[in-house]
Amino acid sequence: MDSKRTAIPCTGTLFEQSEYERRQRRVLEAVERAGLDALLVTAQSHLRYLTGYSGTGAYFGPFPLILSPGREPTFVVRKFDEENVRAFSCIDEIVPYTQGYEFRTVCGDVLRRLKLHNKRVGMELGCWSLAPADVAALRDELPDLKIADASRLVASAAAVKSEVEIQALHEAAIITDLAIGIFHKSLRDGATEAEVATAIRSGVEAAGGELSAGLNLVVGERLLLPHARPASYPIEVNDAAFIELSATVKDYCAPVCRSAVLGRRPGLESLHKVAEEAIEAAVEAIKPGTTTGAVSAVIRRVVERGARPEALRSRTGYQIGVYWNDRGDLSIEPGADDVIEVNMSFHMPIILFDQDGYQIGCSESVLVTERGAKILSNTPHTLYRI
Repeated sequence: MDSKRTAIPCTGTLFEQSEYERRQRRVLEAVERAGLDALLVTAQSHLRYLTGYSGTGAYFGPFPLILSPGREPTFVVRKFDEENVRAFSCIDEIVPYTQGYEFRTVCGDVLRRLKLHNKRVGMELGCWSLAPADVAALRDELPDLKIADASRLVASAAAVKSEVEIQALHEAAIITDLAIGIFHKSLRDGATEAEVATAIRSGVEAAGGELSAGLNLVVGERLLLPHARPASYPIEVNDAAFIELSATVKDYCAPVCRSAVLGRRPGLESLHKVAEEAIEAAVEAIKPGTTTGAVSAVIRRVVERGARPEALRSRTGYQIGVYWNDRGDLSIEPGADDVIEVNMSFHMPIILFDQDGYQIGCSESVLVTERGAKILSNTPHTLYRI
């Protein structure tokens, strides 16, 4: 933990100042390439990536980080959260506002002071934490401001990981494997989803680890529910189970999806085999210089050959790091033209649905190396049988 601010116990940034400065430089280079004069960063995970601050106070209103070449980064935040931002971010220039209606005036004044009020400024129009009303208010405040959509700019700049980020991913994968091991051991006739989830969280915490907030776990008839949280519903003989989770280390996630069957469920077992083949084809296809759309096409060909096109209802991968479930990230989906580079990282969930709507599948989180994709997990993605 950075020792820049030591007055308040257990505060500071998760990485050294130099790491945040490196990230900001990459984003500023992207700002210039995009022909922008500045960028207002408002997505919570992007704020975390660039400053160390979680961005959680932005439920109240936007907390824009203003980045502009040749100018010091400036944070516009709610006065109530100012000390939190100072304690957990690497930013020195912080300008507060108190009431929600003051955001437009205070942010407008900062942009005027920085001589950006009539320049071309990128905003994350397609991400969380910036409402259309916020953008409209700034337009009214600064009628000469030229606004451009820059929703993918930070995510694209952040896609290639540094050594400290890669280390965090590896550490997260170790704890994720521990969680999956507990999942396997906890499945028994009569055990409820909630009981299994509690065992997983307790085991991870006892080992000194931490899980991300999102833990999806369903069994039996509840396999009809994608992205469902654990309930007090038991697994029985001849039921299947599906889980998606990730540990988090310094906010970096290495998620996996895994499935299990208690007894036999022939139809879902066959479908899981297709998911395994699709994952293995995807890992083989990922290489520097390949596009994410080309990887998507490889996966979909396997699914179409082994099951049916409708079995796959979603994209088949997205970048990971600080990001796991934010908008604007690189995506493995049809037609995507993002070029894969060394030290990018992706989660590739292959979740398939049978004709009755029951889901099953597996995934891998991978790091791109010069030779191809390196799987981060050491837990097999094959179906776990009980």
